[in-house]
Amino acid sequence: MNLLGLAWRSLVNRRFAVILTICTIALSIGLLVLVEQLRSEVRQGFYRSVSGVDLIVGARTAPVQLLLYSVFGIGDATNDISWQTYTELKDLAEVDWAIPMALGDSHRGFRVMGTSRAFFDHYRFGNREALQLAAGEPFDDLFEVVVGAQVARQLNYALGDQLVLAHGTGNVALQSHDDHPFTISGILAPTGTPVDQQLYVSLAAHRAIHIGWESGVQRPGAGVDPEQARRRADELRPNAVTAILLGLHTRAAVFGLQRRVNEYRAEALTGIMPGITLQQLWRITGLAELVLRVVAGLVVLAGLLGMLTVLLTTLSERRREMAILRANGARPWQIASLLVFEAGLIAAAGIALGVLLAVLVQVLAAPWLLTNLGLHIGLTWPEPWQLGILGLIFLAGLLIALVPAFMAYRRTLADGMQVKT
Repeated sequence: MNLLGLAWRSLVNRRFAVILTICTIALSIGLLVLVEQLRSEVRQGFYRSVSGVDLIVGARTAPVQLLLYSVFGIGDATNDISWQTYTELKDLAEVDWAIPMALGDSHRGFRVMGTSRAFFDHYRFGNREALQLAAGEPFDDLFEVVVGAQVARQLNYALGDQLVLAHGTGNVALQSHDDHPFTISGILAPTGTPVDQQLYVSLAAHRAIHIGWESGVQRPGAGVDPEQARRRADELRPNAVTAILLGLHTRAAVFGLQRRVNEYRAEALTGIMPGITLQQLWRITGLAELVLRVVAGLVVLAGLLGMLTVLLTTLSERRREMAILRANGARPWQIASLLVFEAGLIAAAGIALGVLLAVLVQVLAAPWLLTNLGLHIGLTWPEPWQLGILGLIFLAGLLIALVPAFMAYRRTLADGMQVKT
């Protein structure tokens, strides 16, 4: 007996119920694959965001919070680091380079970072890739700004455009630095990291626009006009910075320097190693990931039970069909095999469609994640262990089909030909 031909014609004859069953399984498989793929890609995206930084130093706070606001632009600092502390850390013998970060301003929802040329020279992402400018140069004039790739794309900015920074990091600008407009001198090439979501000005410019500001409000007449600020550019430096990224001559010195930072007596500091702190972040989010996995697994189970329901429902409707097969010489085990074969085709189609659905969602979600979170999500197929899980799900579908198959096996030709009233 040609099981494939019979199974195919039987499925086509019941195509409406079969299509709904396949779609149910596909949605559950798509959710399962999507959860695993996005979880893995988001982790890789976080790891891509910073590389080559041995130590991040900030005011005393939780390590995860320091990592989030200094690298990923999430949250705010509890306090600042004095300029004297920054210079002392920068001049240590173990330190090869230091990148100061002065946060607190924004532009149309994007964060602004005051920094030095060291940021463009030493910051690395991905596999220790250096920052590149797609157009222009880093700031030379005091009131020049370099914008990230996503900032330029979303706000349709080009070289030479002028913009005004806002005081504070909220999406709504309540106080603006209208008297100090900036000119775009450079646009960074895309990195797929939070770097694309920020604007960069010099530390001197960051100080100049905040002269005369107290508690988030500018005192009338206390500011300095742009021309005066340019003449005093060499004298301008911030009183404090938000965080410092440190690169050491040798990584073996990082543990000793971290201990010295955490025990620094002049002010309360926290020093973290990005890789270790990311592991702490994953432990914090581990419960949420486990819950997502459990939910996805339950959805898959519901899809398989839905297939079982369809097979059992149609079993009574196919009593005469099975009796005719028996009358034409089909044995009970062949009829049972037919039902298992049909279930295998449904499960295989659902799994294949679900994987394609997950890939499609990744493609559609990638621009949103890049735009809103600065995370680069690549197009990836399931890993070998994930394919193994899908294989186990397929086997589970076959095992579930044994229930209606066993019921059909026990039926006789006379039972199938009976007409019940």
